[in-house]
Amino acid sequence: MSGIFVAVVGASGVGKDSLIGFARERLVDDVSVVRRVVTRPPDGDSEDHVSLTPDAFAAADQAGHFALSWQAHGLQYGLPITLEADLAAGRLVIANLSRAALPRLLARYPTALVVEVTAVPEIIAQRLTSRGREAEEEIRRRMNRSVDHPLPPSSIRIDNSGDLAVAGTRFTALLRDLLRQSA
Repeated sequence: MSGIFVAVVGASGVGKDSLIGFARERLVDDVSVVRRVVTRPPDGDSEDHVSLTPDAFAAADQAGHFALSWQAHGLQYGLPITLEADLAAGRLVIANLSRAALPRLLARYPTALVVEVTAVPEIIAQRLTSRGREAEEEIRRRMNRSVDHPLPPSSIRIDNSGDLAVAGTRFTALLRDLLRQSA
């Protein structure tokens, strides 16, 4: 596969989807953003995802419809196998992933680039609260959860604590550099 896979990881509330959306608007013809499949009902306020019941998700996974699947926060997540057509066509493919899925991602796509998005705890707490998806206790658990999944040494970190335009411009510049290198 001649394309480049960019895995965006980070704690809930750091703004991964916002950062990806910022870059997508600026690189619309040059990147393919993977629409995840999640066992969460659509709510209009969360990420744009395909919603499946747990049984339907299990059947799709069993049938080989996912390039990668994992569990996090009591939900199941999957990346459609169709992303491989974009990689085969030489496109830059971007997906929001869990760190727990990175070993399987890197086993399948060894040249994938990992971008870790961070933010200061106060900002994360504000963002999680404003989403309204979780009760205060769940937000507290998320905030206090430790992450035991190391990142590859080649990972790039982007702080998204401030204005989205700052982190978004940095992320977009990184993607433009990758596109130039692959051309």
